[in-house]
Amino acid sequence: MEVSEDPLSAQQGMNEQEEDLQHINNPILGLEPIVKKYLLSVKSYRQDSNRFFFSDGTAEVEVKVVSNEIIRVRLAPGGVFLEEFSYAIGNTGHTISVFSCKELEDSYRVETNSVACVINKNTFLISFEDINGGLINEDKIPMHWEENIDFGGYYVYATKKCQDDESFFGLGDKSSDLNLRGNRYLNWNTDAYSYGKGQDPLYRTIPFYMGINNGISYGIFFDNTFKSHFDFAHQDHDDVSFWADGGEMQYYYIHGPHMMDVVKRYHSLTGTHQMPAKWALGFHQCRWSYYPEKKVKDIARNFRERKIPCDAIYLDIDYMDGYRCFTWNKKYFPDPARMMKELSADGFKTVVIIDPGIRVDENYRVYSEGKQNNYFCRRCDDYFMEGHVWPGRCQFPDFTNPKVREWWGGLFKELVDAGVAGVWNDMNEPAVFGSGTFPVDVRHNYDGFHGSHRKAHNVYGMQMVRATYEGLKKLQKNKRPFTITRAGYSGVQRYSSVWTGDNVASWEHLKIAIIQCQRLSMSGVSFCGSDIGGFSGEPDAELFTRWIQMGVFSPFMRAHSAGDTSEREPWSFGKEYEDINRKFIELRYRLLPYIYSAFWEHHRHDFPILRPLVMHEQENILTHSIQEIFTFGDKILIAPVSDPGARSKNVYLPAGSWYNYWSHEHMQGGREYQVAAPLDSMPIFVKAGSVIPESPVMQYVGEFEIEELIFQIYYSDYEANSFYFEDHDDTFAFEQNIYLEKKYVVNGDSKSMTIIQSVEGLFTPRYETYDLKIIGLPFTPVKVLIDGAEYKGELTFDELKRVRIKSNKNFKRIEILA
Repeated sequence: MEVSEDPLSAQQGMNEQEEDLQHINNPILGLEPIVKKYLLSVKSYRQDSNRFFFSDGTAEVEVKVVSNEIIRVRLAPGGVFLEEFSYAIGNTGHTISVFSCKELEDSYRVETNSVACVINKNTFLISFEDINGGLINEDKIPMHWEENIDFGGYYVYATKKCQDDESFFGLGDKSSDLNLRGNRYLNWNTDAYSYGKGQDPLYRTIPFYMGINNGISYGIFFDNTFKSHFDFAHQDHDDVSFWADGGEMQYYYIHGPHMMDVVKRYHSLTGTHQMPAKWALGFHQCRWSYYPEKKVKDIARNFRERKIPCDAIYLDIDYMDGYRCFTWNKKYFPDPARMMKELSADGFKTVVIIDPGIRVDENYRVYSEGKQNNYFCRRCDDYFMEGHVWPGRCQFPDFTNPKVREWWGGLFKELVDAGVAGVWNDMNEPAVFGSGTFPVDVRHNYDGFHGSHRKAHNVYGMQMVRATYEGLKKLQKNKRPFTITRAGYSGVQRYSSVWTGDNVASWEHLKIAIIQCQRLSMSGVSFCGSDIGGFSGEPDAELFTRWIQMGVFSPFMRAHSAGDTSEREPWSFGKEYEDINRKFIELRYRLLPYIYSAFWEHHRHDFPILRPLVMHEQENILTHSIQEIFTFGDKILIAPVSDPGARSKNVYLPAGSWYNYWSHEHMQGGREYQVAAPLDSMPIFVKAGSVIPESPVMQYVGEFEIEELIFQIYYSDYEANSFYFEDHDDTFAFEQNIYLEKKYVVNGDSKSMTIIQSVEGLFTPRYETYDLKIIGLPFTPVKVLIDGAEYKGELTFDELKRVRIKSNKNFKRIEILA
């Protein structure tokens, strides 16, 4: 039987509902203002494998153990994380020996066998400690966020404590002093023509920095592609803050304790440069622009007739038909394939520029294909993104779409078939005349994760050069692609080399270039260089020559200049300077075996190529402010001359023993020296115990087959290790172990010196012998044993105080005895 409802009770219920009801034309009550919100105390905790989740009841924080030394922290303000995706992360196969989460009275401790992430229960402050409980890095205030009313999502923030003597390094493409402390930076890839010292932002976004706190180093990688900001004790002397205009607060804490450890572990996340073809490490000559063909051939002829080594000549935008990418101006270059074949016969590779702007022209195949397949970027209301660049009105491919990348890579077929050896990607910040870049409402595929240009801007150039690299790799078969890009994001090193953009012919810019190349290298992007001589403006002969000298020890060595400036080839300033420039370019080619080996050490073993002195002696506060002295690899130290008229330089040598490269003078490290630096020289030092491979001077890589490999071997009274790498120079055969990695151990005392060689790999070089030049012996040698057999050659010092020994390439042990 149905029970009737009490009428009085029903009426009371209706009255209560009416009191709760808010009519649509009344103001909304209780709406919270848009303010920053902070994590509150931890209310709950759960674990899912190597991920640990902590919640304050609304927001959630994920702490993920990535490896024994890397821990990732993510914040979800509403408790729901975004889908996981990163263009930066190139390797997910890390090793975790052991990890756990311990709940204590006041905190949770997520621990590995190397590091602990500590979450304070009451404040939600996060800190990182070493395994001995030493505090390395800690929050000053809890992570926080603010709703973005215009675009959705959140501004996300993290603020760390800055210790009194803490120094900061990294952040990639910045033109300030090497130590970041006291500055604020913005990451938003920008076409920064003729930028000045401290100007920000520039061309690339590398949101990774290292701190040194009480002699201990750690790293923070803020993997967020939106416009991001870093403040290193600028606004508040005891704060380090980083924040972004969207996306997630997601950062990786990377444990040291040495800077080298941090950089190697950052490489383990974001990858290293691919092993370059050896010709890519030679001297390259570029200008905006070399045309017509007669001019290009004239440049090539001058290099060969003047016996100045060079491996590549670049063609800027004027080689194209109306600046249309993937076309040729047949007036200037009537037969490109013939021209490049003739250049190749003279030992020159041809590198061409390609920009992202595709001219709106129905009769232009690239445009019509892109339009037909919907490959171009669109704005939020579905209009095509259009802007003016060199060709005029252009549309722009969405390189965050994998189908577009595959299409773009295939467009290089005709260029490759004609003989193009490398590709230079420019204007890909992306740059647009007038507006600067794309509007933020442009939509992107983002590999299926979708987003506006706010999210995709900083990765646009990286994905363009990725498409270029992957396309060349398919088309050039087993040859290693050579690419160079102006814009990029963390991980761009997996696809390309970089240069520091449109710099200026000034002494200040030479100093900036020295710092930038070191900063890029310690930020994961080692294959870097600057426009030698400056892109805009006019260098005098001394500046150009000093820049050439520094360029010898830039991983990427290219001279480049704007079309409205005087020509600046190595011979442009008269015979005196031509001779000096030739001497140093020849030095580059003599050292190519060492340089190539340093690239292998980077690619295979994750080491940066250029290393500031702070990476050698981080515990020495003096090195935190030394900016113009660095090492190439760990064996050769360089102190470029960067002041007009200077004929000497103060050089601090790190602890240990060193030799002057030119005179072989032995010098003790841990102190500063006044070193002579006449115009035809530059302070260069070699670490004691080093085995430095050298090559005979060639006019281009592979000009002839070497008959004997040269080694400069420097005496040491302690054990020192070196290595040398060789393979086919330009193929991927090394991936099947078709290479040689030769390791050397040098040691000595007052009456003897030993050299031990071991070999790994399957490559077989054609030469059979070594020319060993032994430097710095503190005794007169009277006997040499090679694998137990007495050496019958002459044992006398030459004019540079070297003892020269000829040996078979397969020796295992050499003993030099007093």
